[in-house]
Amino acid sequence: MGKAYKYGQNVDTDVIIPARHLVTSDPAELAKHCMEDIDRDFASSVRPGDVIVAGANFGCGSSREHAPIAIKGAGVACVIAPSFARIFYRNSFNTGLPILESAEAAERIEAGDEVEVDFAAGAIRNVTKGETYHAEPFPPFITRLIESGGLAEYVKAGLGA
Repeated sequence: MGKAYKYGQNVDTDVIIPARHLVTSDPAELAKHCMEDIDRDFASSVRPGDVIVAGANFGCGSSREHAPIAIKGAGVACVIAPSFARIFYRNSFNTGLPILESAEAAERIEAGDEVEVDFAAGAIRNVTKGETYHAEPFPPFITRLIESGGLAEYVKAGLGA
């Protein structure tokens, strides 16, 4: 269970991790600057298990993998939005960051609400409001990919490396 951080529509990758911080791909370093241009306190207040809830087209902009790496490095358990930019969607799973599409959850969850997510069932529970929203559950291979830490680790495990 985690606290919700709420953002609007079209949150682009330059806002998620500003280009001036792309001198590293270290998740812990990137996490220090995650969301800083729209939420100065995010990096210092986010805790492991918290969630980001946003409007449509989350992760638009450049194709950098640094954006989901920064979010995951900050300890965010999941990003929930009605829709994601295609490249961000792919990069999220490739880096092991769970994301869920749910217009209802994105609309109803407010900043500070306590949220629980059941990926296998596709259930997003707003503990604060006593409501449950639905998303497409993860297929087993996506669950394994995320549990492995992303595509590279998933492939390594499959090769026995």
